[in-house]
Amino acid sequence: MRSLYCNPSALAFALMTVVVRAQDLVPRAYMVTPTGSNALIASYLWNTGAIEFDPSIPIQDASGRFSAYVLSYYHSYGFLGRSSNIVLSAPYVSGTLQGTVAGSRAQVSPSGNADARIRISMNLYGGPAMNLKDFRSWHEKRLIGASLTVVLPSGQNDPARAINIGTNRWAFKPEIGFTRRWQRWVVEGYLGVWLFSKNATFYPGTSTRTQQPMPAFEGHIGYYAKPGLWASFDGNFWAAGRTSVNGTPKQDSQRESRIGTTVSIPVSKHQSVKLSYSRGAYKRVGGNFQTLSAAWQYSWIGKPK
Repeated sequence: MRSLYCNPSALAFALMTVVVRAQDLVPRAYMVTPTGSNALIASYLWNTGAIEFDPSIPIQDASGRFSAYVLSYYHSYGFLGRSSNIVLSAPYVSGTLQGTVAGSRAQVSPSGNADARIRISMNLYGGPAMNLKDFRSWHEKRLIGASLTVVLPSGQNDPARAINIGTNRWAFKPEIGFTRRWQRWVVEGYLGVWLFSKNATFYPGTSTRTQQPMPAFEGHIGYYAKPGLWASFDGNFWAAGRTSVNGTPKQDSQRESRIGTTVSIPVSKHQSVKLSYSRGAYKRVGGNFQTLSAAWQYSWIGKPK
């Protein structure tokens, strides 16, 4: 184990493991839309910042700068009379990661497909399944929704490589979301927990890595200037998630939070642009990144226009 950490080529693998654990800030995740709504979203995220490791790992002055390109598809439907939706996301990541490993400076530039995601959401209260005609006369007040996010081990992962983008494990996040709107203002709170499967090749070929559950909270305060034009102040907090390698616990329990802001701007009847910025507000172990993102969305109901 010590020889692996002292090898500069192992730096990228350790850094990428921290990077892919970053937590999301997604306002309006439980927003109700008419049945049959669709959207194609192309997103670009730019990240830069420092990374803190478990003190037992001889990696110091670590930092990263990377870009993520994400293509997503959204579809809403009715299930048991309630508004529901599914989101499919496929990301690609490239960047430069660097740090000092046991006194030696190392730098790598990994790139490749990251793990894909599927998110299934269902409204439990306040948002029945509606066609476009009924939706136009509906007014959002109180919403309670539930969702399940699944991260698939579909990213680049080769046991023979020290550098991998994919995490080579499944992850699941059951979540419940609460929304309250007063005319132009809306307040949202999401409470969930990340659950992880075992990773049999965390260190190429020999070791098994496990991770404890990681509870996460996310909150948003938004303001609607007009339909489609809104802004939100965002924040989250997550903790725990301690890992073990071959049954030996590591001192890497997390306790971190991020804050940021999001603006959505309508461009035309079917198109909109969403811009956001976030940064670490508190961290113990993990990446303290600044993130800028821009997303273009094309939406339609029924068949593509």
